[in-house]
Amino acid sequence: MTTTVVYPGTFDPITLGHEDVLRRACTLFDRVVVGVAAAHHKKTMFTLAQRMDMVTEVLADVHNLEVKVFDGLVVDFCAANNAAGVVRGVRNHTDFDFEAQMAAMNNILSPSFDTIVLLPRPSLQCISSTLVREISNLGGDVSALVSPPVGLALAQAKRMSEQMAAQLSAQALAS
Repeated sequence: MTTTVVYPGTFDPITLGHEDVLRRACTLFDRVVVGVAAAHHKKTMFTLAQRMDMVTEVLADVHNLEVKVFDGLVVDFCAANNAAGVVRGVRNHTDFDFEAQMAAMNNILSPSFDTIVLLPRPSLQCISSTLVREISNLGGDVSALVSPPVGLALAQAKRMSEQMAAQLSAQALAS
């Protein structure tokens, strides 16, 4: 019997902490499905297609991992993928409190649903996508926080943002 788990998230962008948890999950389970959330309720830096591409590229060497779009309830996504439950990375007690609440709610929605918590390596526990985006936007070096393809995507997004700001500034001065 194949054991499948889902790792859902927005991955905006995928960090080395996400990668660490995913790679380790792939050694523990037969099949891991990364559910990249459409995240209609969030304003993401990267489009869904860009986030899917980044996750696929940085984990291309992992044979038992699939990347799919995730939209809706995680319990429904797990059922659609024949998954026993989810894997979640927990960096600190704040993450744990949130994940414990989500695990309890998901278990109410689907009584056979399980949540497996993995801690990232200690050196990666401080990394969050939010902090990575902020550091990148402020011109900081994110090379110790994300894989090279993600670093390039962040740099490109920053350049595009700067170009748009310059154009808006020029238009405002011209008015």
